[in-house]
Amino acid sequence: MSWLPAIALAGALFLIAAFALRLPRAGWAAFGAALLFGLAGYAFQASPDMPAAPTAAVPEPDETSAAMIEARRAMFDSTMQASDFVLVSDGFARRGQYADAAQMLRGVVRENPGHAEAWVALGNALIEHADGNLTPAAVYAYARAEQAAPGHPAAPYFHGLALLRVGRPHDTRALWAQTIDDAPEGAEWVAPMQERLERLDALIAAVEAQ
Repeated sequence: MSWLPAIALAGALFLIAAFALRLPRAGWAAFGAALLFGLAGYAFQASPDMPAAPTAAVPEPDETSAAMIEARRAMFDSTMQASDFVLVSDGFARRGQYADAAQMLRGVVRENPGHAEAWVALGNALIEHADGNLTPAAVYAYARAEQAAPGHPAAPYFHGLALLRVGRPHDTRALWAQTIDDAPEGAEWVAPMQERLERLDALIAAVEAQ
C-alpha cells in the first residue's frame, strides 16, 4: 500500500500536464517516460516501508521574484491571464526555482516565438538563476521580446534593471531614455517610465555627489 501514493502522484502529474496544462500530444510519451524513470529511481533508492524522517524545509517564497512577476504582469495586459505554462514558470520562480522556470519558458518560446511576455519572463529567470548577473542568454531573451512586441516597454525596462544591478546605471539611463524617445504616440506607459527615469537620475546624482 505504501507504493500507491507515489503511483497516484505520477498519474496525477501526467493528467495535469496533458489536460490542464495542454502538453502537446507529441510530448506525452517523453513526459510519461520521465515519470516512469522517476518511479524507477524511487523503487531503487527509496524505502517506503521505513518510518518517516524529518526532511529539509520547503523553500521560502522569494519576495523579490514575486515583485518582479507582478511588475511584469502589470506591464502586459493585467486583465488577461497569462498562458498556462507562463503561470507554471512563475510558480517555480516564486519558489526560487529559476532553472525550472527557465526550462518551462524555453518550451513556450520554442512553440510560440512571438510570445513577448514569455521572452521577458525568460530573461528575468535567467538573470536570477545567474545570481543577478546579466548573461548573454538573458540579453538575447530581452532582444527577442523587443522583436516580438516593438514599442512595448517591458523588455527595455527589465533589461535596464539588470544593468543597474550589475553597477551600470548610466547604461540603464541610456536604455530607458531611448525607450521613451521611441515610444508610440500617446503610449500610456510613458509617464510612469519617465518617473522611473527621474528617480534614476536622482540616484545617479546622489552617488556622484558622494
